[in-house]
Order: sequence, then C-alpha cells, then structure tokens
Amino acid sequence: MAGTTTTVHDIFQTMEYGPAATSNTATAQAWLDKYSRTLGLFIDGKFVHPPNRQTRSLMDSKGVVVCSTLCALEDDISQCASSATRGFESWSSSHSCYLRSKILLRLASILGQHGQCLSELCDLCQVPCSSSTILRMLQYYTGWAQLRDTLIGNWSPLGVVLVVVSDDCTFYSLMLKILPAIAMGNSVIVVPGQSSAPPVLLLAQLFMTCGFPDGVLNVLTGPDMSLATDVAQNPAISFVTYSGNKQDGVKLCKATAGMGVPVSVTPNIGPTCPIIIFESADIDSAIDDVIETAFMKNKAVHWVLCVQESVHDSVVARLRLRMAGLKCVALPSDGARLLVDTAVQDAQSKGVTLVQSCAVPCGAQYPPTVLCGAAPSLQCVVSPSPGPLLPLMTFRSNTEAVTLGNHSPHGQAACIWTEDLTLALETSKSLSVGSVWVNSHPLSDPCLPASGHKDSGTCTDGGQEGLYQFLRPSSYPVLSRTLPVALDYANFGSDTSQVMIPDENASILKYYTHYIGGKACKSVSGANMELYPLGGGNLLGYCPNGGRKDVRNAVEAAIKVQPGWMKKSPMARAQSIQSLAKGLEGKRVELATSINAHTGLRVDHAHMEVNLSIERLSDWAAYCDKMDGRTLHVPQSGSGFAIPEALGVVGVVLPKEQPLLAMVTLLGAALASGNAIIVVPSQECPLPAVSFIQVLLSADLPPGLVNIITGKRDQLTKALANHSVIKAIWYWGNNEGCQYLQHSCTSPLKTLRLFCQTDKDGNHRALNWHNSALEDWWRNSVQWKSVWIPTA
Repeated sequence: MAGTTTTVHDIFQTMEYGPAATSNTATAQAWLDKYSRTLGLFIDGKFVHPPNRQTRSLMDSKGVVVCSTLCALEDDISQCASSATRGFESWSSSHSCYLRSKILLRLASILGQHGQCLSELCDLCQVPCSSSTILRMLQYYTGWAQLRDTLIGNWSPLGVVLVVVSDDCTFYSLMLKILPAIAMGNSVIVVPGQSSAPPVLLLAQLFMTCGFPDGVLNVLTGPDMSLATDVAQNPAISFVTYSGNKQDGVKLCKATAGMGVPVSVTPNIGPTCPIIIFESADIDSAIDDVIETAFMKNKAVHWVLCVQESVHDSVVARLRLRMAGLKCVALPSDGARLLVDTAVQDAQSKGVTLVQSCAVPCGAQYPPTVLCGAAPSLQCVVSPSPGPLLPLMTFRSNTEAVTLGNHSPHGQAACIWTEDLTLALETSKSLSVGSVWVNSHPLSDPCLPASGHKDSGTCTDGGQEGLYQFLRPSSYPVLSRTLPVALDYANFGSDTSQVMIPDENASILKYYTHYIGGKACKSVSGANMELYPLGGGNLLGYCPNGGRKDVRNAVEAAIKVQPGWMKKSPMARAQSIQSLAKGLEGKRVELATSINAHTGLRVDHAHMEVNLSIERLSDWAAYCDKMDGRTLHVPQSGSGFAIPEALGVVGVVLPKEQPLLAMVTLLGAALASGNAIIVVPSQECPLPAVSFIQVLLSADLPPGLVNIITGKRDQLTKALANHSVIKAIWYWGNNEGCQYLQHSCTSPLKTLRLFCQTDKDGNHRALNWHNSALEDWWRNSVQWKSVWIPTA
C-alpha cells in the first residue's frame, strides 16, 4: 500500500489474539426453548413431566442457566423399569439382528441431519463431542448388531442395563456404554451426570424417530448419585455399568452390595498416565504432541512426562520455545488455584525448576507449567492437583522407563515416542496400561478396546472385546436377584474357632495339607477342621483351617512365579497343563474315591466326573494357543492391535457341587491365560481338592503357580478381598460373602465374578459345570491392551 512502511513481519510481531470464536448455538437454543428450558424424564419413548418434582439447574461456563432437569422419584423409577422390561422383550425377541442393525443405521442417518444440534448442545453443557464421533460409533456398532449371532455365537443379551456416569464424565464415554448395550439387544436406562443430561435426552428423542421400540432407551435425571442406587434396587435391572470418577464409582459399588446385580466400573476421570520420550524419538513432533495432549486435550487425565537423560536438555529447550506465549488455563475454582499453588511450592522446595508459558496471574487461572526434575515421590506426581501442571522425570535405560511408567496405581493409558519399532513394541508390552499410543497423541475410536489395568477399572469398553460385558452365554441360566442383609463388614469372617487334632488319633485319621509355593504344608496357625461326608457320617479326617497368613504366603509365592509363567510361550503353557491332565489320569481311582466318600455321589458318577475333569484340562491345554488377540481396522492410517494379557493373581472360592470338575475348569482358565491362582475349596466339600494336591506335586508346573488353601470360607474370603495384589476373585458362596466382596473390593478395584448359591427365597441354585462355556471363563481371565501405531 502506498505511503506505508509496515511489513508483514511487523504485523506478525504485534498481532494479538482475537476474540475467541463462539459457536452458533441457535439450533440447540431452539430445542431448549421448545421445552421451556425445563427438560423432563424420558420414559417409554417420550418426555414426561410428573408434577411436584424438584428441578436442578445447569449452568454454562459463564454462569448462565442453560436449562433445568427434573429429579426422579420412586414412582418414576418403577414406571421406567417396567417400560425398559417391555422394551427389552420387544427389542431382543421381536427384532432380528438384521432389523436391529437396520434401525441403528437409520439412527445414523437421522443423526447426520441433527448432528449440529447435538454438537452445539454438548458445547453448551461443557461436554464437547463432535457429531462425527458419534456417527463413527453408530457405524461401528451397527455392524456388530448385524453380526452378533454370526460372529459372536451362542451368547444372549443380559436384559435391562443401567448406565451411570458422573457429572465430570465425557459424552463419548457415556455413548461407549449405551450403543454397544443396545446393539447387543439389551434395553438401557441411563442415569447421566448433570452436564451430560441434556445431550442424552436429545439423543433419546432422536432414537424414537427411527423406529426403536418404546422403552429401549430411558433417561432418568436426579439430584446426585443416590438416584443410581435407587434404580439398581429395582429387580428388573440385570447389570449396572459406571463411567466417571472413582469416588462415585466406589460409592455405587458399596451402595449396591448384596443386591445380586453385577457392577462394572470404568474410572476414567483423574488417572495419571505417562508420556515416555526415548532418545530415538522425533523430538520436535513429540514436543508438539506433548503440548497438545497435556495442556489442550484430555483434561480429565493427568499426564507425567518421562524423558531419557541423553535428550533431556534438548527436550526442555524445545518445551521453553514451544510454550512461549501459550494462554493461561482456566481453573475450576479459586480452591483449585490454592491446590495448584501448594503443589508448585512443594515441588520447588524439593529442587524442581519451572518452565512456564507466561507470568502467573491472579485469580482462577494458571499458565501451562512443566515441573523439571520431579521425582516419583513428589506430591504433584502421586496426587496431581487440578491444573496445567506437567511433571518431568528422567530415566536412563528402557527398563527404568517402564518402571517409571508403571509407578502410578492407575493403568489407563500411555504414550510412547521412539522411531525404534522393536523398542516401541517391547515397551508397550511391558507397560501395565490398557491403551498405548506410539508416536501419536491419544486416539479414540470404538474399535479400540480400553481395558482398566491395575486400579483403572473392572471392565473393557470398546471393540469386540467390550461387547461381552453386555452378553451372557446362552447355556447359563438367568439368575434371580438377592436382597442385601445387615452385615458387620468389620467383623465379617472373624470366626477363629479351631479344631485341634488329638495326637492319639494320629494312627487312625488322615491328615490333609495346604499346597503353597509348590509344597504340601500345614496352616501357619496350626489349626485344623474336621471333615465329614456331605450327607452325614463318620469322620473322614482333618484338613488345615487356613487364615490371612496362609493367603499372604500363597500370594507371595504366586507373584514371584506369575510374570515368568505369563511370558512363557502358549505351547509351553499347553504342555504343562497337559502334564496336569496326565497326572490326574494316573490318580483317577484316588480322586473318584474321594468324591464318592465326601459327596456321596455314586462310584460310577464319581468316575465320570474325574473323566470329565481330565477332558476339561485337555481342552484348556488346547485353548492356550487358540485364543489370541487381533489386528484392528482403525479409520486412520496405521496399525492397531488388541492384545489379551493375564490379570495376575486370581483368587477362587469353589462351589460344593462337582468339586473336582469346577476346580479344574477354573484352574485351567487361569493357567491357560497366564495367571497364577489361589484356590479355596468349598468348606463343605474340600476333600477332592486336597486330594488333587497329589497330582500337583508330580505335575510340570512352576512352584507357587497353583496354591490350595482349605479353611472357613468367610475367613479366607476376607483375606483374599483385603490383599491388594489379587486382581480378580471368583466366588461361590452365600449372600453375605457376595455382599462383603462387592463392598470391600474397591481399593484397589478387583474384578469380581460372584455366584450366590441361594436366591432371595432361600432356594439353592448351582451352575452346570458339564456345559460350562469355556470362552466365557477365558475372557474373564484376561484383560485387554490396545496398541496404536500410526504410519503417517
């Protein structure tokens, strides 16, 4: 321009941030105005506004009321449960897989027309989620709805599924529960958090426009998490699944204990996840993604940066350059600002240096900050505060990098940066997390299974693997609900009455032992129990009355050997399990005699159970190298893998029915997938299990891989529940034991498979071990890891 000396360089040097772009929310606002900004409950395919209900207001980021939602009462819950039951019967019975898939595909088309309204409403409610993401999920689960019977086989839907999310849960996480449950033929009742309530109510309305039966999707809103507990008490509910922060998830587990309904928890808010940068990484690309991941996205996750020492200075220099001029991040409240200031001051007092994007302002804002030189024991690493803080730690070797990455009690996800593919795959395999992204920022796609490792959940969401939480083997009966009992959790299993063996009977009665660490041994306490036949009769002998110290010794032996067993090839594990089957065949007569003596089963039937047990172990030996992971077809260019991994140490409390067949079924499932196992035989019928110790003593298994502890069921159940190393417990027993486990196995979270042997009317119920679905037990023995490696 004539007469001016301003250059393009000058313009860029003086350019300031313009006003933030605001979404045109006219469509969402119109939808809210249509209902006078007071949204009702969604029951039986329509909005209902019962009179005399309290309301709860939702504010946007500026403190303006977006809308109000109703608080459901007991009458609303009953009406909703009845509607969901009718919806399930119609959706699962009257609609074929093809019809369900066709309706879901129609929903995708309708969502394409109303996607802008849904996205705008998500933005208003501060749970951002793009309509394209939901369309991708619908596309994926539409395919699985079509192929459920073809590719998944003899599995049936559970019934009415209750989906619960906390106030801070993302809309994506909520949809990752709703869509697969419906695609598999279930009906769903949603109890959303306050922020996600309007979008899910809009989605429920869209559901009804494309041909879903009334009652397939119902939405109940309320004042807090207590509503979820009230809904779970309804006998129509078959399964409860939760996503959000761990505190609310733990409350839900404790509140539903003893109701006889399974509960799965995905605590995806607030975990600590590592970003690992090796010296072989593309540092510039890594730093760009670190800034985006730690300070601009995934605010529900706390990240820790782990950098190899040889490139530490280069990484810090690039961080300083890249962070210069980044805007301050808004904090939730002034109280959060106080927590951030305290964490930074504590870190600086421990020698940590700061890299900040700008000067620290006053108020509820804070600049993106890297805490260089942090140690794993620092408060900002162990218990991160809300705010844009990124601790930076260094490591020397690959082994040390894995140790730092596994330092957190959480096991949700990790990012790895290296151009060495072998190093990337080995590190991915060694990290105890559910999702690993190599040379990329976190990627969300419904085909990627996300399994909670360590204290990050008890279920798998996403992928084919995540569908099975909403299915049951068709051969399994539908178990009736139970009722909670008044239980003293502190004194549960505290009966320490002992029966000592008189020395004068030593030459007459048989002494049985525990099997711990590969050796037959007595109980630490020296206490014993008398063994009598189930139907009454003469004393058969004595077995040890184990306790907490015996469980402790068994866990110590198991954790020493389990990592090595998991790393063995599937063929090596198969050979060891096959040797167990051969050993059982050699002790066929002794085992049949013990079954006959203790259970009163006819001799020919006892021999039949031993034969079935031998076949079952052979089946598990064959399973070792047949069930494996798969390659994932991710829309982006790259390679995705779903990898099954062992849980670790599994505790099993056996039923009294078919004691030998039940034991080898569960023992084989655990061993075939790489776990160690602690077996507690039935208190009423332990003789077949302790007789099996003779088979274990001659088997080709590492000492400590299998441990058998006899004793009082409640006492040993409490010991298993309170041991932090045990990852999963499979339990057969009374309602009190089930209730105690659900209430107690929350810190850390344990995967539970509970079978109460009596229903609420006192009727006995048992599982048919002849037709036990082996794939179901294999899936309960593994946790999944997804690995994503981009190619461009």
